[in-house]
Amino acid sequence: MGIKPSSSNISQAQKLAEYTKPAVVRILGYSVVGWQFNNPNDPEVEAILSQLNYQSVVGGSGSGAIISSDGYIVTNAHVVESAQMEDEDIANAAFDQLVTIMADYFQVDYETAYEYMLTYTQYTQIQKVIKVILPGGDILDGEVKSYGAPVNEGKDVAVLKVEGKNLPTLKLGNSDNIQNQDNIWVSGYPAAADSDLLSPDSSLVSSMNAGQISATDKKTEQGSPVIQINAAATHGNSGGPVINEKGEIIGLLTFRGDTVNGQEVQGFNFSVPVNTVKEFTNQAGAKNSSSNTDKLYKEGLELYWGGYYDNALEKFEAVQRLYPNHSEIKKFITNSEQRAGDSKTLWSDYKTIFYIVDGVAALLIILLLVFTFAFKPKNRPAAAASPQIPPAAPPPQVPENTIPDLNNDGKIDVQDIILALQEQQKKQQKKDEENNS
Repeated sequence: MGIKPSSSNISQAQKLAEYTKPAVVRILGYSVVGWQFNNPNDPEVEAILSQLNYQSVVGGSGSGAIISSDGYIVTNAHVVESAQMEDEDIANAAFDQLVTIMADYFQVDYETAYEYMLTYTQYTQIQKVIKVILPGGDILDGEVKSYGAPVNEGKDVAVLKVEGKNLPTLKLGNSDNIQNQDNIWVSGYPAAADSDLLSPDSSLVSSMNAGQISATDKKTEQGSPVIQINAAATHGNSGGPVINEKGEIIGLLTFRGDTVNGQEVQGFNFSVPVNTVKEFTNQAGAKNSSSNTDKLYKEGLELYWGGYYDNALEKFEAVQRLYPNHSEIKKFITNSEQRAGDSKTLWSDYKTIFYIVDGVAALLIILLLVFTFAFKPKNRPAAAASPQIPPAAPPPQVPENTIPDLNNDGKIDVQDIILALQEQQKKQQKKDEENNS
């Protein structure tokens, strides 16, 4: 039994990981370009296009954080850039991708493949798509509500909106208060954590890496402030929240440092300060508000970590009723049920019983006092001496009162899109490395 749950046995990093995961989302920003090939005498190219379903996918994947219970999400502008581009620019990017595929397949130089495909190929349609994948598995359409500019063009921030209610959220902090060497954690969906060896549902599990703030006063070429951090990050982390020790967002990861000899060097990453992010949340009309889902979930975790599994189960079940697709709640409900036999009992559960027992005890004391004084023999005054009157006989003895025992009563598919985007990112990275070499 305890008066207040204690979770001192749980590290702050572990607490932050559990608090944060339900509100960190994966974002796919891409465009699908349809192709028409006009050379019936070239069945080989036709066959390749057929395998591609006469489509190219242009865009990328990133991360983001839910900041309001009704579905506002913060991320990078470059994560959803393809949904903001002009159709002509999208078609050119998709055509470049298609030409690279043909050049690699036929083992010809890029220019030769480019001229050939330009002669016989044209795009037929462009579909712009933003998908937000919640940790619980829901895949929702995202709408851009405010938009800055991609990296090296301006402030790399975008605010999206999805339809939802009672969503888990993260709080926006204040980047003016950050200090060099403050502890931070980066959450998101790094491409390096994806693997063919993992199950499909592993793509719904975000990663969290620890680090410190390395520099607070750096700026981009356009003059936008950025925070340098040393936490490991890579493709796919873009737009992911940088969390402080209070669990507040103090920035969004935006870009990495330069490569060295064509290789990524970890520990040199940059984030957009959260106060810059707030400019765009204000434009979008987004209110940074938590929900009852957050409150009940955190209360449940504190009880669970303190060993009060029965009480934690009540909180977790309330979360499930409020927001059934919460990513972590089924796990904690199952664990709480399995550990119910070892559950501690809260003071609040004993409080009523204690009040009853105290009341009965007080009543017994009063009854004892009443019986004691009511039946106590009284000393009578002595009679005046008189030779004529014999002394009065002593009063009869009052039998000793026996108190009864009064207390003896016994009542106390988005996988294909992800793979396509990852393949595109790998090819683009390879091309960038060839250009830099």
